[in-house]
Amino acid sequence: MSMHRKTITLTEQQDDWVKGQIARGHFGNDSEYIRDLIRKDQLAKERLATLRQALVEGESSGKPKPLDISAIKAAGRERMKVAD
Repeated sequence: MSMHRKTITLTEQQDDWVKGQIARGHFGNDSEYIRDLIRKDQLAKERLATLRQALVEGESSGKPKPLDISAIKAAGRERMKVAD
């Protein structure tokens, strides 16, 4: 994977925060911290997109049916028996 150099500007408070994360041993340097933030942001965006897609699918799946909690519990108990 090729690397690209970027220049960023931080406030003094932000810079102190990053330095603190490195001093605590969470990261080896500024770049590792920034890459971790980007990975977390990407994951959050992916999860949000998945949730939105599930909501769209749910809304388009038809009319809701009454909830039968007894049937749900019974099905769960059956699954537990099969898993043992």
